[in-house]
Amino acid sequence: MSHTSMDPTKMGIGRSIAVLTSGGDAQGMNAAVRATVRVGIYTGAKVYFVHEGYQGLVDGGDNIKLATWESVSMMLQLGGTVIGSARCMDFRAREGRMKAALNLVKLGITNLCVIGGDGSLTGANQFRKEWATLLVDLVKAGKITDDEARKSCHLNIVGMVGSIDNDFCGTDMTIGTDSALHRIIEVVDAITTTAQSHQRTFILEVMGRHCGYLALVTALACGADWVFIPEMPPDEGWEGHLCRRLADQRARGSRLNVIIVAEGAMDRAGNPISSEDIKKLVEKNLGFDTRTTVLGHVQRGGTPSAFDRILGSRMGVEAVMALLEATPETPACVVSLSGNQAVRLPLMECVQVTKDVTTAMAEKRWEDAIKLRGKSFENNWNTYKMLAHINPPDTKSNINVAIVNIGAPCAGMNAAVRSAVRIGIIQGHNMLAVHDGFEGLAQGKIEPITWTGVSGWTGKGGSELGTKRDKYEELCIPMVVIPATVSNNVPGSDFSIGADTALNTITSTCDRIKQSAAGTKRRVFIIETAGGYCGYLATMAGLAAGADAAYIYEDKFGIRDLEMNVEHLVQKMKTDVKRGLILRNENCNANYTTDFIFALYSEEGKGIFDCRKNVLGHMQQGGTPTPFDRNFGTKMGSKAVLWITEKLKEVYRHGRIFANTPDSACVLGMKKRALTFQPLAELKEQTDFVHRIPKTSWWLKLRPIMKILAKYNISLDTSEHAHMEHVIKKRVSMPAPLMKKACPPTKHEEEE
Repeated sequence: MSHTSMDPTKMGIGRSIAVLTSGGDAQGMNAAVRATVRVGIYTGAKVYFVHEGYQGLVDGGDNIKLATWESVSMMLQLGGTVIGSARCMDFRAREGRMKAALNLVKLGITNLCVIGGDGSLTGANQFRKEWATLLVDLVKAGKITDDEARKSCHLNIVGMVGSIDNDFCGTDMTIGTDSALHRIIEVVDAITTTAQSHQRTFILEVMGRHCGYLALVTALACGADWVFIPEMPPDEGWEGHLCRRLADQRARGSRLNVIIVAEGAMDRAGNPISSEDIKKLVEKNLGFDTRTTVLGHVQRGGTPSAFDRILGSRMGVEAVMALLEATPETPACVVSLSGNQAVRLPLMECVQVTKDVTTAMAEKRWEDAIKLRGKSFENNWNTYKMLAHINPPDTKSNINVAIVNIGAPCAGMNAAVRSAVRIGIIQGHNMLAVHDGFEGLAQGKIEPITWTGVSGWTGKGGSELGTKRDKYEELCIPMVVIPATVSNNVPGSDFSIGADTALNTITSTCDRIKQSAAGTKRRVFIIETAGGYCGYLATMAGLAAGADAAYIYEDKFGIRDLEMNVEHLVQKMKTDVKRGLILRNENCNANYTTDFIFALYSEEGKGIFDCRKNVLGHMQQGGTPTPFDRNFGTKMGSKAVLWITEKLKEVYRHGRIFANTPDSACVLGMKKRALTFQPLAELKEQTDFVHRIPKTSWWLKLRPIMKILAKYNISLDTSEHAHMEHVIKKRVSMPAPLMKKACPPTKHEEEE
């Protein structure tokens, strides 16, 4: 399905698209609305807002309004949905759907983009199926003419999933999930500091009536003692087991216990388990000072994370393309991310698999329920069980495994160290910590590190072991490198620990800077980001913060480009949006420095706008790690030690270890949605050593989207757009999850 001949800026001429948000709100919906509107306008289509969800569609009138480019400005950083959402009973009746159809026909709208959960999307599909008969009835009733019915004979529908629970099968991450995790982790961090002061047990209840994703990832990210999720109720006699675990943790010197409960948690008999029940149990059996916190709607609130803004923006672009390319034969589809690739999946196939999970839970087929949730969910569950449940063995392996952090520190390193230490201890190894990088190794700054020695490390920023740079001879022992750098420039991995935290720091700083211009008007900010020669942070922050340009080393630019960007801002100042945001990677060009670009913009913008510059510097390396960096670090650490354990068995001969084959020194990276080990020797070919970057980068394909959303009239390559795929079911003891296309991973769906 190649569309190379089609000019994307003319694809939508004469077409009308309506966008609505429905059901529970989720952070990142506004990014999706903004992208749908702007890309729709870019293609030449008319785009309409439908306010208040399906209710607005039924009521019509002022609820359906023409959108403009400027009307979606400053929406990116807002949580919730600015066009409103409402539960709608009217749309459930045919009479209501008839009114909705009439409103759309009168405006000539035949393309509908729905952002919501599975209920909202199922409703949209029913509307589409009935469309022809609704028009017949409207003609019969004399409400529309035959000519109007002919012009609107077919309704195209595309869905985007907005749900903080991540409960929709077929999409790696739903819009809002990552932001909800940010809210939860902020609370967990705040609670742990007070709990440690008083030696308390904290029980935290998070959303997830039918899906335990938020609870499970929170438990991994904060190193919780226990998690209750609806997909896998605890075994019989769990009450005694839980109390033993908590008492054991206290005996080991831990000052706090954390228990995470999904709101839909239940026991094997299907009876609900509430945070209050657990509190009574702990107080009665152990006498511990116990507090409960029910998070509720806090999880839906606040500003969207960088990931949700980028996800919403990419989905919006794909949704418009899917609508404009649809034919009457195309089934209603959802656009989602599979790996780092946008894909289109038949809506009702995804809804069916989502229902299969609920059926498995109702029939008490717990293992199937976990499998149906997908590989990522299953791996999260297995990692959690390993880190929380298994006691260290009595027999030792007589193997010493050392952990060393090298280079600049970044958020999430400590989570990787913690899980590596604990998995190593479970394997029976002696775990050693090397302080101060290679220098510390040379000077013998090595000490044993214990299970409790890494308690509470998941939430700490930086590197507790300390890191320093230098070079020493390679040693003939198995080695594994875990990519950890804010720059995200490690060959062999699409993501590195620390990059997500840095990206969120830059994005929130850009939000504040843009906000400061709201009062002054006509101001352009030039912001320098970190990353060495790698433009990942500048590009992704540009997408997440709505920048007008992002200068990077990989995408060469000259004086003509700078002139064009200045002229673009001059034109922008004539509209209602009187502010600009320019990002510049620190090493993008030796001569066009931040000072040079600032001077150029200041001179050329004289009398039209004034400039300010900001160098973000080391604040990008600090801060507490994001949920993703904690979770990613935890999984990388555990996977690395399990690999080393297997490798040691291979190379142990005659009482000694000797490893000098290429595959005994590897980088553990995330490639094509799997965590894979790649020999360092092989990665040489893929590396530009002078500039310390990989020779190819997956994220460069996202740069045109940033430019289009900033109103540059560039060409979008539509030849690579997603094809419709199918949800292939494999057997567990019933249909199982989507087999997804192998492609680079989204940050949250990174397992093999």
